[in-house]
Amino acid sequence: MDTARGMQPASGASGAFTPPNLAKIEDTGLSQLWLQDLALKILYFQGYLSGFKIAEEMALPFAGLVDQILEALKREKFVEIKSSQIGLGEGAYLFAITGAGIARAREALERSQYAGPAPVPIQVYNESVLRQSQARASIVNRSMRQALSHLVLSESTFQRIGPAVNSGTSIFLYGPPGNGKTSVARAIGNMILRESMYIPYAIYIGGQVVKLYDSVNHQISTDDSATPSGTGALRSNVRRDPRWVRIRRPFIITGGELTLEGLDLVFDDVNKFYEAPFQVKANGGILLIDDFGRQLVRPRDLLNRWIVPLENRVDFLTLHTGRKIEIPFDVLVVFSTNLPPRDLVDEAFLRRLRHKIEIGDPTYEEYREIFRRVASSKGVKYSDQGLAYLLQEWYIKRARKLRASHPRDLCDQILDISRYLAVEAAMTRDLIDRAAAAYFVEL
Repeated sequence: MDTARGMQPASGASGAFTPPNLAKIEDTGLSQLWLQDLALKILYFQGYLSGFKIAEEMALPFAGLVDQILEALKREKFVEIKSSQIGLGEGAYLFAITGAGIARAREALERSQYAGPAPVPIQVYNESVLRQSQARASIVNRSMRQALSHLVLSESTFQRIGPAVNSGTSIFLYGPPGNGKTSVARAIGNMILRESMYIPYAIYIGGQVVKLYDSVNHQISTDDSATPSGTGALRSNVRRDPRWVRIRRPFIITGGELTLEGLDLVFDDVNKFYEAPFQVKANGGILLIDDFGRQLVRPRDLLNRWIVPLENRVDFLTLHTGRKIEIPFDVLVVFSTNLPPRDLVDEAFLRRLRHKIEIGDPTYEEYREIFRRVASSKGVKYSDQGLAYLLQEWYIKRARKLRASHPRDLCDQILDISRYLAVEAAMTRDLIDRAAAAYFVEL
């Protein structure tokens, strides 16, 4: 079993991780034969490529690494130079795969069709997570008020969010739909995920590749001007390991599509490499499990899956060979549900979730403040008289509950109707009645 235990960050190095320098092939932690196969697969799929372009596809420096790999392949007649220099330097030569190289590439493709950036050994990745660990976010009242100033929350709810964030473990948000649970989770993310971090494009585990970087869920950080990228960087003398990409600390959302299988390494039977699960992609950040309780898997089984990671801060993943892998679990998990907690799990399971916060319906005064803010931002002329009419006719008389999302939706309705009627978007009785009649449905 590969383990992350015993791997302690260097003194004073937490949050100060930078990819190590690469001076020779041995520094990659990968064998030269494996890297040769990777270069051949890239040429097999893409045809003629310059040495610099091959280095860019492999995410490795050309000088001292890729040039050595190509030289070895050339000696064994797996690749050949197809044209003289089209630029300056040896890296500008155009390389092509030979017949013998095609045969070797096909053998490599039988094992895995991965042909992307060279992966980073699992031990190096584990150490990077530990060194970049957020540990426990230190949130104080003032910073909380600044971060959540755009939300209208009751004081009791507000005061419970800060300690929950500081726990760094798990938060259970519950309450009726439309009251801003997802907005609260996003605000927490914006508050504590301002820093950036390094992750590798892929991880290497005993001959297997796990694709980690995900352009959908990971956002490239723009605060690292020294980060090499592209061919120009690979031509330069910068020796930082290009297999790493600098991203904003991740905020990943998964909902009803979540399954137990999706929380383990996902093996692609066709391409023969793995995709990292949600919680590994979220390492160093936040994982929001939205609509908790509406997954196809039972909530009890889903919570059972989180017991070890939440309590021990390590996660165990399984290769398709049955081999167990241990990876650090540096994730703040936020569960969000519209369902009553008693309908999901029993008291014993709820105790395992560190902080439970109810996001309830707004009061009339809170609803008024939300409506005023939304109307101002959307260009709807606000009126206290119009709001009083709305509340009396469409809420009180019909015993309808207030929802924090209603002002936004009703203002959108007013805008749509006012444009059609070619009148000012304002909270008149006529526009309110038209908007409410189109929006509300009696259940």
